[in-house]
Amino acid sequence: MTDEYGEDNLLSKSENFFHKNVLHNWKDCILALQSSDLIIARAEKLQIISKCLSALSMMVCTDPSLLGWPLMMYGSLLSPGGSILWNGINTGARIQSVESDWWFEDISYLSVGLFVGLINKMETRGIRPEILLGAIMYYARKYLPGLSRWQSGQSWKTRTFASFSLTPAAVDQKVLLETIEKLIPEKKGKSFCRFLLGLLRVALILGVSQMCKDSLERRVGMQLEVATLDSLLIPAYSDSDTLYNVDCVERMIHHFMSSESTITSFSPASLDPETSPSSEPLRNVAKLIDNYIAEVASDINLKPGKIRSLAEALPESSRPLHDGLYRALDIYFKAHPWLSEKEKEELCSIIDYQKLSIDACAHASQNARLPLRVVLQVLFFEQMQLRTALAGCLHAMDTEIAPAGPIPGDMLGQIVQRDGWKTVVRVNQVLKVDVDNMRSRVGELEDEFSKIKQEMKRVTKSHSSLVSPRLVSRMIGCKLVPRSSDEQPDTAEITGPKPRASVEQAHRSHHSRHRKSFSLF
Repeated sequence: MTDEYGEDNLLSKSENFFHKNVLHNWKDCILALQSSDLIIARAEKLQIISKCLSALSMMVCTDPSLLGWPLMMYGSLLSPGGSILWNGINTGARIQSVESDWWFEDISYLSVGLFVGLINKMETRGIRPEILLGAIMYYARKYLPGLSRWQSGQSWKTRTFASFSLTPAAVDQKVLLETIEKLIPEKKGKSFCRFLLGLLRVALILGVSQMCKDSLERRVGMQLEVATLDSLLIPAYSDSDTLYNVDCVERMIHHFMSSESTITSFSPASLDPETSPSSEPLRNVAKLIDNYIAEVASDINLKPGKIRSLAEALPESSRPLHDGLYRALDIYFKAHPWLSEKEKEELCSIIDYQKLSIDACAHASQNARLPLRVVLQVLFFEQMQLRTALAGCLHAMDTEIAPAGPIPGDMLGQIVQRDGWKTVVRVNQVLKVDVDNMRSRVGELEDEFSKIKQEMKRVTKSHSSLVSPRLVSRMIGCKLVPRSSDEQPDTAEITGPKPRASVEQAHRSHHSRHRKSFSLF
């Protein structure tokens, strides 16, 4: 078939057809790679594999959204409206924008080896890592069905550019997972971390090599601050008695503490639009672990030592408040009522009672599940914090230049360092204002009472004058006569109008035998 046996023989025609037709057509390149998979060694020797992979990577690069700059395939032959010009004539045709994942479905029909070779070729051509990672995640979800169960937050539409039916490749899932673990880049992102945790779940099910599992745990641990609670709840697939793989999470925490923040994030809005830079990754991890402990605490087979080791894996400075840790221990005590007082006290020793908020202290002081000694300690520290907060608040109000104005927020921050007790200061400030208002109101009421008392005295005095002898005598028409020394006491001369006097005189004459003196008292 060579030219030695005839000019323009079959070999030269085949090579000419391969270079002019196959390598310039997306569909033919995919079919050529699939056909070469059965004779991979000979195809590599004839450089069919490398040439097809180079052609495919070049055609993928023609998508302008992959590299970030416009594709100048038409040069300046564009109208101001964006239409294509032909000999200066507006054709009305426009360049269609192609989505960056149009080729994901087509290359997913390649075998693992050919897929890895294509990804490496694309990486050398400068395609962005997040685009390549999207293709890797698509390929992994297609052949590892367990991943789709934990990736419900993202929907991948099936897109294909080739107008033909392709046969899926025969893939060994264990080999695929170990290969993908080596292929994915060292990047950080919320959705990427969720993908890594999904890979770790499948790796534990498939029983991959320990090196692969350790690498996945290390990758997750280095970006644990962007992990979510639901993805961190990894079931225990081995013969363990516990429901969740707590040891795996503890190893991730140690990787997080020993790692340095050298992993870069993906470019914004490309793969992970929900990622937001956090200035306090350690506090985010502490909050995540507290929620994780609260979630797994209901497992009746979980030992107290596991709870303690998880809580103590993070430093003391990672938790500004211990409310989450107290909540987790309360759930654990409720699910394990058979724990002894000593075991409860040992677990409660990981809580700093001075870092409990006012609500947590109020709950703990009435919690019957806590040991009595712990309750007493909570009450003691609660009183200390209240006393300190109130004293600081009153001191600040006394030394302020304008006593009528409210306490500034920065002064409150200097008085009380923790957020849990700032509310106490504000409440007592309001209470002090209410007490001052009440005091002034009481003073007003006392003034009104004194006025009412004086008025009552005046009314009483006038009432007593109404019943005096002189007033009564005036009311009944009598006149009091001064006493003389030779007269009988308590006698009065009756005076008045003549009709009344005649009547009285007739009355006296009629009762002359019973005449008596008219006395008032």
